[in-house]
Amino acid sequence: MRALITGGAGFIGSTLADRLLAEEYEVDVVDDLSTGALANVAEARTQRRGRFTFHRLDIRTAEMAELIGHRRPEIIFHLAAQADVRVSVNRPAYDAEINILGSLNVFQGALAAGTGKIVLAGSGGTLYGVPADVPVREGHPQRPVSPYGVAKKAVGDYLHYYREVHGIEYTVLALANVYGPRQDPHGEAGVVAIFAGHLLERNKRPTIFGDGGQTRDFVFVDDVVDAFVRAAEKAGGLTVNIGTGEETSVQQLFDSMARLAGYKDPAHYAPARLGELQRSALDPGRAAIHLGWKPWTPIDEGLRKTLDWFRQR
Repeated sequence: MRALITGGAGFIGSTLADRLLAEEYEVDVVDDLSTGALANVAEARTQRRGRFTFHRLDIRTAEMAELIGHRRPEIIFHLAAQADVRVSVNRPAYDAEINILGSLNVFQGALAAGTGKIVLAGSGGTLYGVPADVPVREGHPQRPVSPYGVAKKAVGDYLHYYREVHGIEYTVLALANVYGPRQDPHGEAGVVAIFAGHLLERNKRPTIFGDGGQTRDFVFVDDVVDAFVRAAEKAGGLTVNIGTGEETSVQQLFDSMARLAGYKDPAHYAPARLGELQRSALDPGRAAIHLGWKPWTPIDEGLRKTLDWFRQR
């Protein structure tokens, strides 16, 4: 089977590429390298010749749709996105240009190529807005409060249109806070990667914004990739939460990572970020029913693997 991954040089996309190659897929990876890195797909490029091809392309360009039409993937995993919420607030049109117009470009290419299914990396942390209760189920109203969340919701709505009118199957995976090896500790990265970079550099003191009581649902990248692979053939027409259902406070996260890294100093505390959610966790019950998926990596094990990867860099 031929699969195409947009954003495939990112930490989730490249891990997905490795998994698909291990399962004998032919894989095309598309990435403009604005946030992804060639290093993430280096092994795939050198050891999987004949079944792996890398394309440096922006999903907004006409060449993107042309490539899909030429390669004719049977499934597209759409992970490419402008994923910085703060950028979306400051530049909502730019965010929409990538996340909405770029996605439509991919979908039109899929239509021309006769692609059977699209699996979208959705954002469980922004899709539901301010949750009434946690963990959040998929039936919760989708009322995003950031342009990034609005764009991600719109892309899911477009996929419903392509399914109903054009017959392209889809699944939206609403991802919790994904962490693990290959995540970039710089720029708009996950807090796990940022903490890892600071804890291991020793000369940087990790910063907690607010009192550290805010909670997130941290899910390990290998578990998430397994959900993507399962979604290739299951959960058609559904939005499915991919998380643990468990809340971990930022303070608890820092304490665990500091212990694993042998870091003795306290964190630096700064004012809370405006508009930050106080609590966030996703109920993965639908994933168990429709994907046969459950998270299996305990957070301490995932953090240990992540820190080990950062140490080896």
